[in-house]
Amino acid sequence: MPDSRKSIDCRNFPSEKNCTIAISGTEEEVLDLAVLHAVTVHGHPQTDELREQLRSLLQDEADAKTATA
Repeated sequence: MPDSRKSIDCRNFPSEKNCTIAISGTEEEVLDLAVLHAVTVHGHPQTDELREQLRSLLQDEADAKTATA
């Protein structure tokens, strides 16, 4: 059975940048890109804690709801 798709959407989290990025794919793909995005765009330090925090925010793509929905 293929990995279920996961997603994370910046619109669901307040930021000064009003970011509208949404990422979906396998859990590891989404985590890799979400960490890169959080570090390069939002200025978060790249740490194991950041990766685990982002992992806890992942949603199954079928269940994901955006802030604009």
